[in-house]
Amino acid sequence: MSMTEISGKAVKDFLAEAEEIIDQLCCDLGVMSDTVDGGECNPDTLNSVFRGAHSLKGLAGMFGFTGVQELSHNLENLLDSLRLGKISFTPHVMTLLMDSLEALGSMTRNLSDSGAEEQSTGNLVERINSAISVPVANDSDSIISSLGLPSSMLNALTEYEEHRLLENLKKSRNIYSVLASFSLATFDQDLAELNEALKKSGEVISTLPSVGVNLESSIDFEILFGSALVINEVTLLVSESNASVRLLGKAASTATQSEVFQADIEPEESLAAIQQDSTITAKSMSRTVRVDIGKLDDLMNIVGELVLSHSTIADVAEKMRQIGQTSQLTELQKAAKTLERKLNELQKGVMEIRMIPVGQLYEKMGRIVRKISKEQGKKVELRTYGADTELDKLIMEDIADPLMHIIRNSIDHGIELPADRVASGKSERGMIKLSSYQKGNHVVIEVEDDGRGIDVDKVRKKAVERGIISPSEMLSEREIVDLIFLPGFSTSEKVSEISGRGVGMDVVKNNIAAVSGMVDVVTSLGQGSRMIITLPITLAIIKALIITTAGRFYALPITSVLESIMLDKKDIQTVEKKEVIQLRESTLPLLRLNHFFNLENKGSDSDSFFVVIVGVAEKRLGIVVDDLLGQQDIVIKALGTMFDGLKGISGAADLGDQRTILVLDVSGIIHEATKGGGHI
Repeated sequence: MSMTEISGKAVKDFLAEAEEIIDQLCCDLGVMSDTVDGGECNPDTLNSVFRGAHSLKGLAGMFGFTGVQELSHNLENLLDSLRLGKISFTPHVMTLLMDSLEALGSMTRNLSDSGAEEQSTGNLVERINSAISVPVANDSDSIISSLGLPSSMLNALTEYEEHRLLENLKKSRNIYSVLASFSLATFDQDLAELNEALKKSGEVISTLPSVGVNLESSIDFEILFGSALVINEVTLLVSESNASVRLLGKAASTATQSEVFQADIEPEESLAAIQQDSTITAKSMSRTVRVDIGKLDDLMNIVGELVLSHSTIADVAEKMRQIGQTSQLTELQKAAKTLERKLNELQKGVMEIRMIPVGQLYEKMGRIVRKISKEQGKKVELRTYGADTELDKLIMEDIADPLMHIIRNSIDHGIELPADRVASGKSERGMIKLSSYQKGNHVVIEVEDDGRGIDVDKVRKKAVERGIISPSEMLSEREIVDLIFLPGFSTSEKVSEISGRGVGMDVVKNNIAAVSGMVDVVTSLGQGSRMIITLPITLAIIKALIITTAGRFYALPITSVLESIMLDKKDIQTVEKKEVIQLRESTLPLLRLNHFFNLENKGSDSDSFFVVIVGVAEKRLGIVVDDLLGQQDIVIKALGTMFDGLKGISGAADLGDQRTILVLDVSGIIHEATKGGGHI
């Protein structure tokens, strides 16, 4: 993007903010340099630098400055590896950090002077990647497991928090659980004060919400705290917060037995002595709040009802125009337009609140990779890309388990043992790449490994043995690979705790389809496999194309509609008992919606008909319908458990005129229409 494509004021604002961020990063690195080679970076300082690089990347990406964005992204990766303990803080890493900041400063100045970045970042990027590719030894699992923490707490820790817990244990610090209850009216301020008090004598590793006794008036938090202090001293430290302290792990024989002490003693001189030589750190208050997703659902439903009310008002205005009632028509139409604009803003705001970065999902996957690879005796590295890509909270929850199972399968079936990889000319360390990106109105999540890939011949042989296909049946390679998604299908000769139990991939496909998503597989024997999951960004309020077929009304999500055309009967051809048409030098399969739902055709016998061309991921399909009735905003409602397994339907919607219609599941319809042979 050139400087002429964006306003001068916007560019000046970007450059000013970028220079401020770079200056702060240089100051923070100066503080970090005191601990280089043997010392430990202050976690808060390191996190501050990491956030600064992340902010700079986002700003540069917004304005299209690709050089600054690329270098900031790689600098962020280097800092992330450093803060997670994956690489050591050596003079070489420090030099690399400073060189990167110097280059970013130079590029920013060039943008200010000439409007161009005028600097190549290739060499620095290579140096960063080289530094990241040499991880330090990690024995975290054995050390943390010896602590005996509750599994509920361990599962809630992020990868970073798990690393900080490990660092505190390595320093022979005691690990405490500090449980505090606060009033709902002042909990944010009270929690911040308690954290600041604890930081004076140790490290706050994690702060987790906890179930309290009075949910209507208070909220509880459990704080994981590492310190060299003994339990009596920690109890004094939190006395003003009326918190209870429990010892989870002993640093040495200095710790007393693991019992709960209530903070009800106040020797002020002892407390002053504890804080005398401590280092005070300042951390800004968070500008975020936790909101129950159910409340957001209720708010979204209200917005949906308002959208329907607006549609009714617009319809009334149109009917008044048609019958000639023009006296107040102009004012009514103006009010409808204003309402529409404000509703769009409200709808956008509510939907943005529901969106969360998929990076939160990546953190859980990192722990799974470490755990499973260790159990399997394999060396596996997880690389993540696109952590900032945002997805609806509910969709994220629904795909967490399918994604976990895909990664488990990649380790169990895909990645070979180190000796086998070396024998085949590969690095002994396997790689799983987890990436996400936005594609139109969809989010694509890919899980790729460099393992053995799927043996198509083995899959076909197993399918023949189980009677799924006949020995003479001709299937394409893609159709054979799709057999792994059949219920109970597995190529594993040996049942393990990880996979091969005859369940899994069919559930993965069904769970992804339940949120109107699709999963595709690309594989190469001996090279690896790639699972491609395509998901809608949100399932809340969507724009839909209203169609009719056989006297029934349906809604097609507009995000899946590519175009609509009118054809004649003579344009239809038949290939392998399926109706197709030629569309711009490609063959497009057709589906007659009334045949798909076994409906009696009540449409006209005209030689012309409408075809709505839909697509998800790389798949395309033409849906034959009787008529197109226009676009409308709809709120999708679930049909309930009674209709689970209903193919081709994702929910229902109210049109605002006392009519309820079914919403079509485009991904499910495409899957059903393109599998196997036979007339549709």
